[in-house]
Amino acid sequence: MPQEEHSGMHWPILGSAFLMAFVIYSTILCVPPMEHILKEELVLTHARASLLFTAPILMLIIAAIPGGLLADRIGIRKAAGIGIIIIVIGTLLRSTATSYSSLLAFTLISGIGIGLSYPNLPKLVSAWVPREKAGVATGIFVTGANTGAALAMAITIPLIFPITNTFQGVFFIWSIPPIIAAILWWTLVREPPPNSAHDRPVSRYKTPLRQLLKNKNLWLVAILFLLEAFFFYGWTGWAPALIMLKGGTPELAGLLASIVLWAGIPTVFLMPRLAYKLGVRKPFIWLPSIIIAIVTLGAIRMDLSLMWLPMLLLGITDNTRFAIIMALPVEMMPEEEVGTASGLVLSFGYSGAIIGPLVGGRILDITGSLDLSLLVLAGISIASAVIARRLPETGNKARDRNL
Repeated sequence: MPQEEHSGMHWPILGSAFLMAFVIYSTILCVPPMEHILKEELVLTHARASLLFTAPILMLIIAAIPGGLLADRIGIRKAAGIGIIIIVIGTLLRSTATSYSSLLAFTLISGIGIGLSYPNLPKLVSAWVPREKAGVATGIFVTGANTGAALAMAITIPLIFPITNTFQGVFFIWSIPPIIAAILWWTLVREPPPNSAHDRPVSRYKTPLRQLLKNKNLWLVAILFLLEAFFFYGWTGWAPALIMLKGGTPELAGLLASIVLWAGIPTVFLMPRLAYKLGVRKPFIWLPSIIIAIVTLGAIRMDLSLMWLPMLLLGITDNTRFAIIMALPVEMMPEEEVGTASGLVLSFGYSGAIIGPLVGGRILDITGSLDLSLLVLAGISIASAVIARRLPETGNKARDRNL
Protein backbone atom coordinates (compact mmCIF):
# COMPACT_ATOMS: atom_id res chain seq x y z
CA MET A 1 0.00 0.00 0.00
CA PRO A 2 1.27 3.53 -0.71
CA GLN A 3 1.23 4.71 2.87
CA GLU A 4 3.02 1.59 4.07
CA GLU A 5 5.60 1.90 1.34
CA HIS A 6 6.21 5.50 2.29
CA SER A 7 6.64 4.64 5.96
CA GLY A 8 9.98 2.80 5.69
CA MET A 9 13.37 3.00 3.98
CA HIS A 10 13.03 2.37 0.23
CA TRP A 11 16.45 0.93 -0.50
CA PRO A 12 16.43 0.82 -4.35
CA ILE A 13 15.61 4.53 -4.39
CA LEU A 14 18.23 5.38 -1.77
CA GLY A 15 20.74 3.19 -3.59
CA SER A 16 20.17 5.20 -6.75
CA ALA A 17 20.65 8.42 -4.79
CA PHE A 18 23.88 6.96 -3.37
CA LEU A 19 25.18 6.28 -6.88
CA MET A 20 24.10 9.71 -8.11
CA ALA A 21 26.03 11.40 -5.29
CA PHE A 22 29.02 9.13 -6.00
CA VAL A 23 29.05 10.26 -9.62
CA ILE A 24 28.70 13.95 -8.84
CA TYR A 25 31.57 14.07 -6.38
CA SER A 26 33.92 11.75 -8.25
CA THR A 27 33.67 13.89 -11.39
CA ILE A 28 34.47 16.99 -9.31
CA LEU A 29 37.16 15.59 -6.98
CA CYS A 30 39.22 13.90 -9.68
CA VAL A 31 40.56 17.37 -10.53
CA PRO A 32 42.54 18.41 -7.38
CA PRO A 33 44.99 15.47 -7.56
CA MET A 34 45.77 16.49 -11.16
CA GLU A 35 46.14 20.20 -10.37
CA HIS A 36 49.92 20.14 -10.82
CA ILE A 37 49.55 18.33 -14.17
CA LEU A 38 46.84 20.65 -15.48
CA LYS A 39 48.80 23.68 -14.29
CA GLU A 40 51.90 22.56 -16.21
CA GLU A 41 50.28 21.31 -19.42
CA LEU A 42 47.79 24.19 -19.79
CA VAL A 43 50.16 26.84 -18.35
CA LEU A 44 47.87 27.99 -15.53
CA THR A 45 48.13 29.90 -12.28
CA HIS A 46 46.87 28.17 -9.15
CA ALA A 47 43.85 30.50 -9.11
CA ARG A 48 42.89 29.64 -12.71
CA ALA A 49 43.38 25.94 -12.01
CA SER A 50 40.95 26.23 -9.10
CA LEU A 51 38.21 27.18 -11.59
CA LEU A 52 38.46 23.73 -13.17
CA PHE A 53 37.63 22.35 -9.74
CA THR A 54 34.86 24.80 -8.86
CA ALA A 55 33.20 25.35 -12.26
CA PRO A 56 30.60 22.61 -11.64
CA ILE A 57 29.75 24.32 -8.35
CA LEU A 58 29.21 27.60 -10.20
CA MET A 59 26.66 25.90 -12.43
CA LEU A 60 25.12 24.20 -9.41
CA ILE A 61 24.52 27.66 -7.93
CA ILE A 62 22.85 28.82 -11.13
CA ALA A 63 20.77 25.69 -11.71
CA ALA A 64 19.92 24.62 -8.13
CA ILE A 65 16.73 26.67 -7.71
CA PRO A 66 15.46 25.95 -11.27
CA GLY A 67 16.31 22.28 -10.62
CA GLY A 68 14.21 22.26 -7.46
CA LEU A 69 11.33 24.09 -9.14
CA LEU A 70 11.51 21.73 -12.12
CA ALA A 71 11.26 18.69 -9.84
CA ASP A 72 8.29 20.25 -8.05
CA ARG A 73 6.54 20.39 -11.44
CA ILE A 74 7.62 17.39 -13.53
CA GLY A 75 8.81 15.07 -10.75
CA ILE A 76 12.11 14.10 -9.18
CA ARG A 77 12.77 11.20 -11.53
CA LYS A 78 12.55 13.25 -14.70
CA ALA A 79 14.35 16.36 -13.38
CA ALA A 80 17.29 14.49 -11.86
CA GLY A 81 17.29 12.01 -14.77
CA ILE A 82 17.73 14.85 -17.24
CA GLY A 83 20.53 16.11 -15.04
CA ILE A 84 22.48 12.84 -15.06
CA ILE A 85 22.26 12.68 -18.85
CA ILE A 86 23.78 16.17 -19.07
CA ILE A 87 26.51 15.06 -16.64
CA VAL A 88 27.32 12.15 -18.97
CA ILE A 89 27.59 14.52 -21.94
CA GLY A 90 29.80 16.98 -20.07
CA THR A 91 32.15 14.35 -18.65
CA LEU A 92 32.60 12.67 -22.03
CA LEU A 93 33.35 16.02 -23.64
CA ARG A 94 36.00 16.73 -20.98
CA SER A 95 37.98 13.78 -22.31
CA THR A 96 38.28 15.57 -25.68
CA ALA A 97 39.51 18.92 -24.31
CA THR A 98 42.78 20.25 -25.71
CA SER A 99 42.87 23.70 -24.11
CA TYR A 100 41.96 25.45 -20.89
CA SER A 101 38.96 27.17 -22.45
CA SER A 102 37.50 23.95 -23.90
CA LEU A 103 38.08 22.03 -20.66
CA LEU A 104 36.41 24.78 -18.67
CA ALA A 105 33.45 24.93 -21.09
CA PHE A 106 32.87 21.16 -20.95
CA THR A 107 33.17 21.20 -17.16
CA LEU A 108 30.47 23.90 -17.05
CA ILE A 109 28.18 21.65 -19.10
CA SER A 110 28.66 18.86 -16.57
CA GLY A 111 27.89 21.39 -13.83
CA ILE A 112 24.47 22.13 -15.35
CA GLY A 113 23.57 18.48 -14.92
CA ILE A 114 24.81 18.54 -11.33
CA GLY A 115 22.61 21.55 -10.65
CA LEU A 116 19.55 19.70 -11.89
CA SER A 117 20.33 16.46 -10.05
CA TYR A 118 21.99 17.21 -6.72
CA PRO A 119 19.39 19.56 -5.15
CA ASN A 120 16.76 16.89 -5.68
CA LEU A 121 18.48 14.20 -3.61
CA PRO A 122 17.19 15.68 -0.30
CA LYS A 123 13.74 15.87 -1.86
CA LEU A 124 14.02 12.21 -2.85
CA VAL A 125 14.70 11.46 0.82
CA SER A 126 11.66 13.45 1.97
CA ALA A 127 9.45 11.67 -0.58
CA TRP A 128 10.34 8.10 0.37
CA VAL A 129 11.55 8.23 3.98
CA PRO A 130 9.71 9.25 7.18
CA ARG A 131 10.66 12.75 8.31
CA GLU A 132 12.10 11.49 11.60
CA LYS A 133 14.59 9.32 9.66
CA ALA A 134 15.61 12.08 7.24
CA GLY A 135 19.02 12.58 8.84
CA VAL A 136 19.81 8.87 8.69
CA ALA A 137 18.71 8.60 5.06
CA THR A 138 20.64 11.76 4.19
CA GLY A 139 23.70 10.01 5.55
CA ILE A 140 23.22 7.29 2.94
CA PHE A 141 23.59 9.52 -0.09
CA VAL A 142 26.23 11.66 1.64
CA THR A 143 28.14 8.37 1.97
CA GLY A 144 27.89 8.05 -1.80
CA ALA A 145 29.38 11.51 -2.16
CA ASN A 146 32.23 10.68 0.22
CA THR A 147 32.96 7.37 -1.48
CA GLY A 148 33.10 8.95 -4.92
CA ALA A 149 35.23 11.85 -3.73
CA ALA A 150 37.59 9.62 -1.72
CA LEU A 151 38.18 7.23 -4.61
CA ALA A 152 38.78 10.13 -6.99
CA MET A 153 41.31 11.69 -4.62
CA ALA A 154 43.04 8.40 -3.78
CA ILE A 155 43.35 6.57 -7.11
CA THR A 156 43.36 9.25 -9.83
CA ILE A 157 47.15 9.73 -9.82
CA PRO A 158 48.55 6.35 -8.67
CA LEU A 159 46.12 4.09 -10.57
CA ILE A 160 44.16 5.89 -13.28
CA PHE A 161 46.62 8.43 -14.69
CA PRO A 162 49.29 5.78 -15.52
CA ILE A 163 46.78 3.95 -17.77
CA THR A 164 46.83 6.71 -20.40
CA ASN A 165 49.36 9.27 -19.04
CA THR A 166 47.01 12.06 -20.16
CA PHE A 167 44.49 14.13 -18.23
CA GLN A 168 42.02 13.52 -21.08
CA GLY A 169 42.27 9.78 -20.46
CA VAL A 170 41.60 10.29 -16.77
CA PHE A 171 38.46 12.27 -17.55
CA PHE A 172 37.27 9.56 -19.94
CA ILE A 173 37.64 6.82 -17.31
CA TRP A 174 35.76 8.96 -14.77
CA SER A 175 32.93 9.37 -17.32
CA ILE A 176 32.07 5.65 -17.03
CA PRO A 177 30.34 5.86 -13.59
CA PRO A 178 27.94 8.60 -14.82
CA ILE A 179 26.91 6.38 -17.73
CA ILE A 180 26.13 3.51 -15.33
CA ALA A 181 24.30 5.87 -12.96
CA ALA A 182 22.14 7.23 -15.78
CA ILE A 183 21.07 3.74 -16.85
CA LEU A 184 20.23 2.65 -13.30
CA TRP A 185 18.43 5.91 -12.47
CA TRP A 186 16.03 5.63 -15.39
CA THR A 187 15.59 1.90 -14.68
CA LEU A 188 15.08 1.83 -10.89
CA VAL A 189 13.82 5.21 -9.72
CA ARG A 190 10.09 5.89 -9.57
CA GLU A 191 8.14 8.98 -8.62
CA PRO A 192 6.88 9.30 -5.00
CA PRO A 193 4.00 7.00 -4.06
CA PRO A 194 0.39 8.18 -4.55
CA ASN A 195 -1.12 10.47 -1.91
CA SER A 196 2.28 11.89 -0.91
CA ALA A 197 2.74 15.64 -0.70
CA HIS A 198 4.39 15.62 -4.12
CA ASP A 199 1.16 14.58 -5.83
CA ARG A 200 -0.80 17.54 -4.53
CA PRO A 201 -1.68 20.40 -6.88
CA VAL A 202 1.16 22.89 -6.92
CA SER A 203 -1.11 25.93 -6.98
CA ARG A 204 -2.86 24.88 -3.79
CA TYR A 205 0.06 23.78 -1.63
CA LYS A 206 3.04 25.63 -3.07
CA THR A 207 4.41 28.56 -1.09
CA PRO A 208 5.63 31.37 -3.39
CA LEU A 209 9.42 31.64 -3.65
CA ARG A 210 9.29 35.21 -2.33
CA GLN A 211 7.71 33.93 0.86
CA LEU A 212 10.43 31.33 1.30
CA LEU A 213 12.99 34.10 0.89
CA LYS A 214 11.54 35.77 4.02
CA ASN A 215 12.22 32.71 6.17
CA LYS A 216 15.04 33.85 8.49
CA ASN A 217 15.84 30.37 9.73
CA LEU A 218 16.21 29.09 6.18
CA TRP A 219 18.70 31.89 5.53
CA LEU A 220 20.67 30.89 8.61
CA VAL A 221 20.92 27.38 7.17
CA ALA A 222 21.98 28.82 3.80
CA ILE A 223 24.72 30.95 5.40
CA LEU A 224 25.88 28.00 7.46
CA PHE A 225 26.03 25.88 4.31
CA LEU A 226 28.05 28.63 2.57
CA LEU A 227 30.64 28.56 5.35
CA GLU A 228 30.70 24.75 5.31
CA ALA A 229 31.23 24.73 1.53
CA PHE A 230 33.94 27.41 1.84
CA PHE A 231 35.82 25.21 4.30
CA PHE A 232 35.30 21.82 2.65
CA TYR A 233 36.25 22.88 -0.87
CA GLY A 234 38.95 25.24 0.36
CA TRP A 235 40.56 22.44 2.36
CA THR A 236 39.91 19.53 -0.02
CA GLY A 237 40.85 21.46 -3.15
CA TRP A 238 44.29 22.40 -1.81
CA ALA A 239 45.04 19.51 0.57
CA PRO A 240 47.15 17.71 -2.07
CA ALA A 241 49.13 20.91 -2.67
CA LEU A 242 49.54 21.40 1.09
CA ILE A 243 50.99 17.90 1.46
CA MET A 244 53.34 18.41 -1.49
CA LEU A 245 54.51 21.71 0.03
CA LYS A 246 55.41 19.69 3.13
CA GLY A 247 57.52 17.34 0.99
CA GLY A 248 55.05 14.64 -0.03
CA THR A 249 54.88 13.05 -3.49
CA PRO A 250 51.77 13.56 -5.69
CA GLU A 251 50.76 9.94 -5.05
CA LEU A 252 51.07 10.35 -1.27
CA ALA A 253 49.28 13.72 -1.45
CA GLY A 254 46.17 12.20 -3.02
CA LEU A 255 46.09 9.29 -0.59
CA LEU A 256 46.50 11.45 2.52
CA ALA A 257 43.98 14.01 1.29
CA SER A 258 41.43 11.25 0.73
CA ILE A 259 41.48 10.31 4.44
CA VAL A 260 39.09 13.22 5.08
CA LEU A 261 36.58 11.56 2.79
CA TRP A 262 37.15 7.95 3.86
CA ALA A 263 36.65 8.95 7.49
CA GLY A 264 33.38 10.56 6.47
CA ILE A 265 31.83 7.29 5.30
CA PRO A 266 31.18 5.78 8.75
CA THR A 267 30.70 9.27 10.18
CA VAL A 268 27.69 10.17 8.05
CA PHE A 269 26.05 6.89 9.05
CA LEU A 270 26.78 7.00 12.77
CA MET A 271 26.49 10.68 13.67
CA PRO A 272 22.98 11.32 12.26
CA ARG A 273 21.82 8.19 14.09
CA LEU A 274 23.37 9.47 17.31
CA ALA A 275 21.77 12.89 16.79
CA TYR A 276 18.41 11.17 16.22
CA LYS A 277 18.75 9.10 19.40
CA LEU A 278 19.80 12.11 21.50
CA GLY A 279 17.05 14.26 20.00
CA VAL A 280 19.33 17.23 19.23
CA ARG A 281 20.98 18.67 16.12
CA LYS A 282 22.76 21.94 17.01
CA PRO A 283 25.61 20.43 19.10
CA PHE A 284 26.49 18.28 16.10
CA ILE A 285 27.22 21.48 14.16
CA TRP A 286 28.78 23.99 16.57
CA LEU A 287 31.03 21.57 18.50
CA PRO A 288 32.63 20.05 15.36
CA SER A 289 33.14 23.58 14.03
CA ILE A 290 35.23 24.52 17.07
CA ILE A 291 37.29 21.33 16.77
CA ILE A 292 37.82 21.99 13.06
CA ALA A 293 39.21 25.46 13.78
CA ILE A 294 41.71 24.05 16.29
CA VAL A 295 42.82 21.22 13.99
CA THR A 296 43.20 23.54 10.99
CA LEU A 297 45.47 25.88 12.95
CA GLY A 298 47.53 22.93 14.14
CA ALA A 299 48.07 21.73 10.57
CA ILE A 300 50.08 24.86 9.73
CA ARG A 301 53.22 23.67 11.54
CA MET A 302 52.54 19.93 11.51
CA ASP A 303 55.17 17.62 10.07
CA LEU A 304 54.35 15.53 6.99
CA SER A 305 54.60 12.30 9.00
CA LEU A 306 51.68 13.46 11.19
CA MET A 307 49.41 14.89 8.49
CA TRP A 308 47.21 11.80 8.60
CA LEU A 309 45.95 12.98 12.00
CA PRO A 310 44.32 16.29 10.96
CA MET A 311 42.93 14.55 7.89
CA LEU A 312 41.27 11.94 10.12
CA LEU A 313 39.94 14.45 12.65
CA LEU A 314 38.62 16.76 9.93
CA GLY A 315 37.01 13.81 8.20
CA ILE A 316 35.00 12.99 11.31
CA THR A 317 34.08 16.53 12.36
CA ASP A 318 33.42 18.13 8.98
CA ASN A 319 31.32 15.24 7.71
CA THR A 320 29.34 15.26 10.95
CA ARG A 321 28.21 18.84 10.53
CA PHE A 322 27.73 18.45 6.77
CA ALA A 323 25.30 15.53 7.16
CA ILE A 324 23.30 17.40 9.81
CA ILE A 325 23.18 20.63 7.79
CA MET A 326 22.02 18.76 4.67
CA ALA A 327 19.06 17.34 6.59
CA LEU A 328 17.94 20.67 8.08
CA PRO A 329 15.74 21.83 5.13
CA VAL A 330 13.96 18.45 5.23
CA GLU A 331 13.36 18.77 8.98
CA MET A 332 12.49 22.49 9.03
CA MET A 333 10.28 22.94 5.98
CA PRO A 334 6.84 21.58 4.96
CA GLU A 335 7.27 18.43 2.91
CA GLU A 336 5.98 19.96 -0.32
CA GLU A 337 8.50 22.82 -0.06
CA VAL A 338 11.64 20.75 0.51
CA GLY A 339 12.74 20.78 -3.15
CA THR A 340 12.62 24.55 -3.53
CA ALA A 341 14.03 25.20 -0.05
CA SER A 342 16.93 22.81 -0.65
CA GLY A 343 17.57 24.46 -4.00
CA LEU A 344 17.70 27.87 -2.30
CA VAL A 345 20.12 26.63 0.37
CA LEU A 346 22.37 24.90 -2.16
CA SER A 347 22.29 27.75 -4.67
CA PHE A 348 23.30 30.35 -2.09
CA GLY A 349 25.52 28.11 0.02
CA TYR A 350 27.62 26.66 -2.74
CA SER A 351 29.01 30.08 -3.58
CA GLY A 352 31.35 29.30 -0.69
CA ALA A 353 32.66 26.34 -2.69
CA ILE A 354 33.89 28.75 -5.37
CA ILE A 355 35.27 31.37 -3.00
CA GLY A 356 37.18 28.93 -0.77
CA PRO A 357 39.43 27.29 -3.41
CA LEU A 358 39.84 30.59 -5.26
CA VAL A 359 41.07 32.29 -2.09
CA GLY A 360 43.45 29.41 -1.41
CA GLY A 361 44.78 29.46 -4.96
CA ARG A 362 45.29 33.22 -4.93
CA ILE A 363 47.12 33.06 -1.59
CA LEU A 364 49.33 30.26 -2.96
CA ASP A 365 50.12 32.29 -6.10
CA ILE A 366 51.12 35.35 -4.05
CA THR A 367 52.88 33.83 -1.03
CA GLY A 368 53.93 30.36 -2.21
CA SER A 369 52.37 29.00 0.98
CA LEU A 370 48.96 27.94 2.27
CA ASP A 371 49.49 29.11 5.87
CA LEU A 372 47.32 32.20 5.48
CA SER A 373 44.66 30.12 3.77
CA LEU A 374 44.53 27.80 6.79
CA LEU A 375 44.10 30.81 9.08
CA VAL A 376 41.14 31.90 6.95
CA LEU A 377 39.59 28.41 7.13
CA ALA A 378 39.94 28.40 10.93
CA GLY A 379 38.12 31.74 11.11
CA ILE A 380 35.37 30.41 8.86
CA SER A 381 34.83 27.49 11.23
CA ILE A 382 34.54 29.77 14.27
CA ALA A 383 31.89 31.77 12.39
CA SER A 384 30.06 28.50 11.66
CA ALA A 385 29.94 27.68 15.37
CA VAL A 386 28.46 31.09 16.18
CA ILE A 387 25.73 30.80 13.53
CA ALA A 388 24.91 27.22 14.50
CA ARG A 389 24.12 28.38 18.02
CA ARG A 390 21.42 30.69 16.59
CA LEU A 391 19.62 27.95 14.67
CA PRO A 392 16.32 26.58 15.97
CA GLU A 393 16.64 23.07 17.37
CA THR A 394 14.86 20.57 15.11
CA GLY A 395 15.49 17.48 17.21
CA ASN A 396 12.87 15.48 19.09
CA LYS A 397 13.74 17.03 22.45
CA ALA A 398 12.80 20.50 21.22
CA ARG A 399 9.53 19.24 19.72
CA ASP A 400 8.69 17.38 22.92
CA ARG A 401 9.18 20.54 24.98
CA ASN A 402 6.77 22.38 22.69
CA LEU A 403 3.97 19.83 23.10
